Amino acid sequence: MIWDDIGFLISKNRFNENSLITEFFTKNHGKISGIIFGGTSKKIKNYLQIGNKIHVNFYSKSDNKIGYFKIEIQEALSPLYFDDQKKLACISSAMNLIKILTAESQRNFQIFKLLEDFYHILKSKNWIKDYIFWELDLFKILGYDLDFKSLVEKKIEGNKLKYTSKSVNEKKIIPNFLIDKNDTEEDLETLLVGLRLIGDYLEKTILKPINQSLPFSRLYFINSLK
Repeated sequence: MIWDDIGFLISKNRFNENSLITEFFTKNHGKISGIIFGGTSKKIKNYLQIGNKIHVNFYSKSDNKIGYFKIEIQEALSPLYFDDQKKLACISSAMNLIKILTAESQRNFQIFKLLEDFYHILKSKNWIKDYIFWELDLFKILGYDLDFKSLVEKKIEGNKLKYTSKSVNEKKIIPNFLIDKNDTEEDLETLLVGLRLIGDYLEKTILKPINQSLPFSRLYFINSLK
């Protein structure tokens, strides 16, 4: 089997002294893993930053055997944020979510488009808020539509509208911006509440049933914002 495609590098691990086992999320073939021989060499290792957009040529003798890649850089996206630890942590978290939540060899153009949109988000003024909705869009594409409006009740406190969860066991404050996308809330602490709420949903509803725990990369991202 031989094909070529464009994809985002979502993971890499050393295979031996000179090679790497990598995973790409590609436009036409979905998530694909394979070996890059010489991947640790000075010639190409700088291309292999998590999140970079790469042109890949894939070769495999059969569907049952791991294949290998030959690569060319398409866009060096992650190095643009080497001096911004918060956004670099966000890249790592986003790519790891794609790695964990997607199935092997299943094309999904919506997810590929979401990855392209991700880098536009990092350029925006309100990138943290936009990233929160990026995660929610990812979950929705995967079949987990978290509709906050159906889960909350509203009340007025001191002339301010507040939302709380309908749960009888644990009442949680739900940030207004998660209900009303036109809300102009940009306070970091409020955004962190939103990230933690979505992380709780991710862990309990999506990851726990597949025996996965909340990835460290996402926890690290949240901690980097404090």
